[in-house]
Amino acid sequence: MSSNYPAYVLGYHGCDKAVGMAALTGASPLLPSEKAYDWLGSGIYFWENDPERALEWATLKAESGAYKEPFVLGAIIDFGNCLDLITRKYVPLIQTSYRMLKSQIEATGGKMPVNSDAKGDKNSDKLVRKLDCAVINYVHEIAKEAALQAFDTVRGLFPEGNEIYDGARFHERTHTQIAVRNDACIKGFFLPRGETPALTSPVSP
Repeated sequence: MSSNYPAYVLGYHGCDKAVGMAALTGASPLLPSEKAYDWLGSGIYFWENDPERALEWATLKAESGAYKEPFVLGAIIDFGNCLDLITRKYVPLIQTSYRMLKSQIEATGGKMPVNSDAKGDKNSDKLVRKLDCAVINYVHEIAKEAALQAFDTVRGLFPEGNEIYDGARFHERTHTQIAVRNDACIKGFFLPRGETPALTSPVSP
């Protein structure tokens, strides 16, 4: 099950400025998300090589009142043993996880979680991914019970948003996400720089 990568990747974490600065200075670590609808299961989330998308996310959270000031924190990430859903290799494992989870839930009279649209979402992107989250988290349980090497990170590609032109198979918010489960894979943090104002963005009135 091991899938180790020889190189590092840059990830970008959209967050509140206080949280980002605390992680940057070592005052407080980034905490993993453990929501039932996380797209790649539990972990610390980063947008791979996409500070613009991280900034959009943080700005939307600030506009909703969840963050005081939108901020983007860069990170150098070692994939380690990666559950890479962009590759063909792990499709059978994910399918097995789904079948085992379904059997376990149905045996107790329960119902499988489902992926659903978020309230007010007009793009039918199934932003509330309770099914995917449960299936991926169950992969980690399978690995633990079988005494297999744990996955350090999970990686997935997500077409999202409107088509960029009529009939296109490219979408406005397509992105690659990384969920870091083993924070030792985060080798360091940095402040993004360059043409894009990826550090902070004013909140729209």
